[in-house]
Amino acid sequence: MTEKFTQWDAVAEFKTDEDVALYFEACLEDDPGDGSLIRAALGDIARARGMSQLARDTGLAREGLYKALSSEGNPEFSTIMKVIKALGLKLHMETEEH
Repeated sequence: MTEKFTQWDAVAEFKTDEDVALYFEACLEDDPGDGSLIRAALGDIARARGMSQLARDTGLAREGLYKALSSEGNPEFSTIMKVIKALGLKLHMETEEH
């Protein structure tokens, strides 16, 4: 018996704005400190909402956004903030209990 696997894509799970917000919040919390999960989450949300529209909303090149939000990307903080704002998201901060 052979098992068949398919690749999971977070974008398929986004049914509501709340789904997107919960996903982004989870990635913020679980990011290992290098921004990799935050970049991945923003890339997933951007694909779900439309990368071309995001490029128009941010004034950044579509190809540049794909590169910046890829696993090899290293976007400037200003780029991340433009993307977050254009996607209608907000960062949430709180102090960590020690």
